[in-house]
Amino acid sequence: MENKRTCLYDKHVALGALISPFGGFDMPIQYSSIVDEHNAVRQACGVFDVSHMGEVRIKGTDAERYVNHIFTNDITGAPIGKIFYGMMCYPDGGTVDDLLVYKMAENDFFLVINAANIDKDVEWMKSHLEGYDLEFDHQSDYYGQIAVQGPEAETVVEEVLQLACKELVFYTVKTIEDKGECVIVSRTGYTGEDGFEIYASHDYIRQCWDRLIESGRCKPCGLGCRDTLRFEVGLPLYGDELSADISPVMAGLSMFCKLDKPEFIGREALVKQKTEGVARRIIGIELEGRAVPRHGYPVLAEGRQVGEVTTGYNSISTGKSVCMALVETPFAKLGTPLEIQIRKKTFPGVVVKKRFYDKHYKK
Repeated sequence: MENKRTCLYDKHVALGALISPFGGFDMPIQYSSIVDEHNAVRQACGVFDVSHMGEVRIKGTDAERYVNHIFTNDITGAPIGKIFYGMMCYPDGGTVDDLLVYKMAENDFFLVINAANIDKDVEWMKSHLEGYDLEFDHQSDYYGQIAVQGPEAETVVEEVLQLACKELVFYTVKTIEDKGECVIVSRTGYTGEDGFEIYASHDYIRQCWDRLIESGRCKPCGLGCRDTLRFEVGLPLYGDELSADISPVMAGLSMFCKLDKPEFIGREALVKQKTEGVARRIIGIELEGRAVPRHGYPVLAEGRQVGEVTTGYNSISTGKSVCMALVETPFAKLGTPLEIQIRKKTFPGVVVKKRFYDKHYKK
């Protein structure tokens, strides 16, 4: 099956991006270099094409009740403009997906899901619609999306795109009428830096991209550095740190599971995991030296495999060789010595916090 292309695909090709398949789309991995783009976001401003993400709109009398039933976080009575991060879970506590829920108006929610999971998520949501009075609108084909990220993102969005955004605090959203379009602007992103995500029609997003690139104030960034950026600040990637086999509790994301909320799918399993403990956990490991741990590499304790790496890099912002790994719980304590097998050699490391670099959000 051929990969899909976003509304910005031709722009990436024109800029000489390295294109590679991701989540069923042909996506830009890098333009100049991953290090260069990563540093631009940490120090100034970068723009990402995230049009491959999926969007679902849920409106109607039972919209809040329905979203609360399929979502681990609690949106009850939330103020308009608030955004929540959380997961959808299977009854056994495994993760269907992690997602954002935007409260756009009373009984009107905008859900943003991962590209690779769009079809599966939409089917999952639809299979739980019975008994709810609401409209379910799958809008992934309509929306293009860009993420403008970095300490200069606010000025760039205000001045280059002329979208008023400075009053937004982290994890809030508003809509702006511009050129006859309803544009969704949220103060969100997945880089650990301040930034905004903008959702609109394909044409509008193409115009935004052109203006940002022409301004010279915003570097085009690929998915390569999106991964290094999110990883350094301990943000999970579905398929690595979360999956049908890795629950939010195992991933250390219990704070986004409101277990005192009335029944939601997976709640019983998560309560059990929380009270009885889990067999494996996602942890951080820092290695001695420069060897780079990669996804799937074995994690050893006293010569026995006790887990495997989920994501690993030589961290661009810290210069340290670090990884996240799923390990047996007895080996998850901070300070525990572990080894990582890279080809035929093993390299010593130690369990550290998963956040290898501090986030810089606007509170």
